Amino acid sequence: MNRNIVLVGLMGSGKSTVGQALSAKLGWTYVDTDSEIVRSQGMSISDMFAKLGEEAFRKAESEIIGNVLKRSEQVVSTGGGAVLLELNRLAMKENGFVVALFASVETIIERVKGDQSRPLLQGHLEERVKHIAKSREHAYDFADLKVDTDGLPVDRIVEIICSRIGNA
Repeated sequence: MNRNIVLVGLMGSGKSTVGQALSAKLGWTYVDTDSEIVRSQGMSISDMFAKLGEEAFRKAESEIIGNVLKRSEQVVSTGGGAVLLELNRLAMKENGFVVALFASVETIIERVKGDQSRPLLQGHLEERVKHIAKSREHAYDFADLKVDTDGLPVDRIVEIICSRIGNA
């Protein structure tokens, strides 16, 4: 079994919810890389984007991902854009079993519509989600497993992942 399970996908695809349930089932540590970035930088992600820019955020994100993945027996939930850098994709593949979670644009909009903490969603929500989904259409192709979370309860998604890693 791989040292870690790494969850990737668009914002609102279910990474945090599935990650917490999966880590509880496996008895592993749950790590949310966005939370780790906030803790290490001493400011929210929205503040980082506003004050330092997306490039500084992505640099901090890569450092956190690299450091987190040095450990093992973790379920790691990454930010939706973490897959944009090859450095991050390589670290994920080398140190974990990568699971891409997907959801329809409509489901994602429903899940994130009240969340003001997402800097990439400022403006017209539906338009932004559709644009991000289209621009990242193949960004998750490197994953070891792809799971469509639409209409599936969390425990079923956890079962699918566990059966694939041989821990049913």
